[in-house]
Amino acid sequence: MSTPYPFSAVVGQEDLRLALLLNAVSPAVGGVLVRGEKGTAKSTAVRALSTLLPAVAVVPGCRFSCDPAAPDPGCPDGPHESGAGAERPARMVELPVGASEDRLVGALDIERALSEGVKAFEPGLLADAHRGVLYVDEVNLLHDHLVDLLLDAAAMGASYVEREGVSVRHAARFLLVGTMNPEEGELRPQLLDRFGLTVEVAASRDPEQRVEVVRRRLAHDDDPAGFAARWADEEAAVRARIVAARELLPQVRLGDGALRQIAATCAAFEVDGMRADIVMARTATALAAWAGRTDVLAEDVRQAALLALPHRRRRAPFDAPGLDEDKLDRTLEEFSGDGDGDDDPDPSPDGPGGGGGGGGQPPQDSGPQDGSRGGSGARPEAGEGGEPQASGGSEQTPARASEPFRAKVLSVPGIGEGAAGRRSRARTEQGRTTGARRPRGALSRLHLAATVQAAAPHQRARGRSGPGLVIRRDDLRQATREGREGNLVLFVVDASGSMAARQRMSAVKGAVLSLLLDAYQRRDKVGLVTFRGSAADVALPPTSSVDAAAARLESLPTGGRTPLAAGLLKAHEVLRVERLRDPARRPLVVVVTDGRATGGPEPVALASRAARLFAADGVASVVVDCESGPVRLGLAGQLAGELGGTAVTLDELRADSIAGLVKDVQGNRRAA
Repeated sequence: MSTPYPFSAVVGQEDLRLALLLNAVSPAVGGVLVRGEKGTAKSTAVRALSTLLPAVAVVPGCRFSCDPAAPDPGCPDGPHESGAGAERPARMVELPVGASEDRLVGALDIERALSEGVKAFEPGLLADAHRGVLYVDEVNLLHDHLVDLLLDAAAMGASYVEREGVSVRHAARFLLVGTMNPEEGELRPQLLDRFGLTVEVAASRDPEQRVEVVRRRLAHDDDPAGFAARWADEEAAVRARIVAARELLPQVRLGDGALRQIAATCAAFEVDGMRADIVMARTATALAAWAGRTDVLAEDVRQAALLALPHRRRRAPFDAPGLDEDKLDRTLEEFSGDGDGDDDPDPSPDGPGGGGGGGGQPPQDSGPQDGSRGGSGARPEAGEGGEPQASGGSEQTPARASEPFRAKVLSVPGIGEGAAGRRSRARTEQGRTTGARRPRGALSRLHLAATVQAAAPHQRARGRSGPGLVIRRDDLRQATREGREGNLVLFVVDASGSMAARQRMSAVKGAVLSLLLDAYQRRDKVGLVTFRGSAADVALPPTSSVDAAAARLESLPTGGRTPLAAGLLKAHEVLRVERLRDPARRPLVVVVTDGRATGGPEPVALASRAARLFAADGVASVVVDCESGPVRLGLAGQLAGELGGTAVTLDELRADSIAGLVKDVQGNRRAA
């Protein structure tokens, strides 16, 4: 086993280290969610923490790590008698992103349960992590139903495994730590709330600190054991301080003044529910114990707010977590008169708290769409709305998106087998049961009625003599379930001069932003291809970060010719590459254009040939028709027909009258 990097040797990242240590002192704080860009020591710090946790006493031979002083009366390996046990180091258990439900919670041997009536249970990762650390790297990429199981176990301190009336329960109390890169997608707000603390980390911009990071990393890689030995004294001191803080924790007094500051702060930032108040109280108490005090001070409340509230405050979907620290200080000062103890202005020994002010959406332009329209398909366009348009690569200041709205649901026809989400029909592990089949590999979801029906005709031949059925492996049936999947929504946006009238582009951006909001809620991956001038660009490769797509959209420049064919060919190439990476995720192409094609030889014919590539591949598509004015050429509708999809105007995109849009997509696909 490789020697882990010492926790004390991590350079900087004071907030990250403090949040982890507070949870080591008081696991009731509820875990840590670490958000940050790649390469910022998130995983290194978490893995190093396990070496600092005190050893745990366990019942010898118990697979569920029961405490010999207070064994779990419901332990599947029990009953255990109280008494002396064996000590072992606290475990660090890692949950892979691609783990199955059975790997997480454990699995029952259904065949033995039905035929022999015994509970043959194989423990999962939750049992391994009991009384230790459960680490989920890239927790934002974990399937939703696994996250639900994980956080339910963390909240209840127990895991329940049920299969068709056969159930097993075991204790599962652990320090939950998740790390994520926000560029790869966000967690749902209700799941964010289940993490006690959150920390934003970023690489230092100080050259001296960066030099020290590299120096220590190289020294560890060259001689891990020697490097760990050089930091042994610091590690021992931190370990001893954790033990001392744990012993002091029950003596810490949380006075009424501190409680009022906590309540006032949560109310000022309009957090939902009461979990934030409770987490802040536990965090402030742990901070006092870590500092060696028995009274909670205002500085503890402030630090607790910076760690516990950024991910809980009300914010728009694309706003970054954070707190307005000036507002926080004003709130604490307003209620400081009720405080208990000495309000020492000096910071705590572990440095200032993190968290910055949240970013909001900039003011947005709104107004009617431009009603004018330029020339036809093949001729060089003039600017619209009275704005002169130069040829080539000239551009205007990016227009701001108009106010987003609730968009109609655009779905991919048919039934897929992609990642869990909320957009299109799919065969999933979660959802309503639609049938049964023979299991491929290990059985995970038994269809009891189908299994009994398959076994019943053979009971006499198998010599059945008792009340139970004689079950063979071939009798078992797996339940097939239908739920919803997330798709790859690839936006292909016309940013040319024919779309460049500011009011129209503002409305177009508002429509795309609305569709992005919908994709955020439905757990889709998104990509953004834009075309203007003489070429198309992949403004955003397919990603789970809808926030990144919204940011790219906001700064999208406009102007130049309309290379529609280039945009479609670029999108087709993006889909080809993505199909190799994630073949189960079905795409939905949303082309936002007025249908015009200019620039180069035969631009209209070339665009038609490019569009037919999508129809040949069976890719679901929708064209958002941005043509305006009293005279309409219907070019976007023609493009939709060549794509094998359907067209919808900007107005129809928000109207409730197009409930048949998905049926239109299916009808056009069949006609093609």
